[in-house]
Amino acid sequence: MEKNILVYNNQTGIGEKMASLLVSEGFSVLVAADIEQLQERLGSSELHLMLVDVELNDKGWDRGIEMIAGLRRRSSIPLIVVSAQSAETAKIMALEAGADDYVTTDCNPLELLARIKSQIRRYTQLVNMCANIDRIYRVDGLVIDDTQRKVTVEGKSVRLTPIEYKILRLLVQQRGKVLSNRQIYENIWHMQAIGADNTIAVHIRHIREKIEANPKEPRYLKVVWGNGYKVG
Repeated sequence: MEKNILVYNNQTGIGEKMASLLVSEGFSVLVAADIEQLQERLGSSELHLMLVDVELNDKGWDRGIEMIAGLRRRSSIPLIVVSAQSAETAKIMALEAGADDYVTTDCNPLELLARIKSQIRRYTQLVNMCANIDRIYRVDGLVIDDTQRKVTVEGKSVRLTPIEYKILRLLVQQRGKVLSNRQIYENIWHMQAIGADNTIAVHIRHIREKIEANPKEPRYLKVVWGNGYKVG
């Protein structure tokens, strides 16, 4: 997928300087000429990295630091400062304000390209890691890793059939909520529940035998008589 790089406050000409190199590497370069266009780009485009300058016309680099802090509050995408300003104080304050990297305009274009790739790679890995974390469900010692379709209880792997896995995952995702036989059946089989009670009861019994230390006194998968089943 093409990665979009936003260039803002392009006084250094870095957009034009890097454009052909970035395009040859599969990137798309978007330039925001002013704050209004920047806000529009941030709201309407899927961005993967920002290149900004701390020098804001005649306002000084301290206003640029404020801008970086504002951008960081709005977005977590990688932000690299590319500026003619080489003062150590400016670099330190930009990084403290939320910039991920700081290079001067005399930087070798190939070095800047490498820094861009590195920041996007780290960001992509972090996003993927967070997405995977969101697909790991825990109820005390019971863990469902939906990325690997793996179930463990107190660290020990549990082998479930595909249907058993789907039923347990459904109940864990709805932790604390009682689901009736009909609700479970229709969620798993995607059809009208006719005579589902016995089918669900059999699968619940098998799941309990695999995840509970004592199936007769379940810790995780509990029955709510007359209503259905719940986890937690």
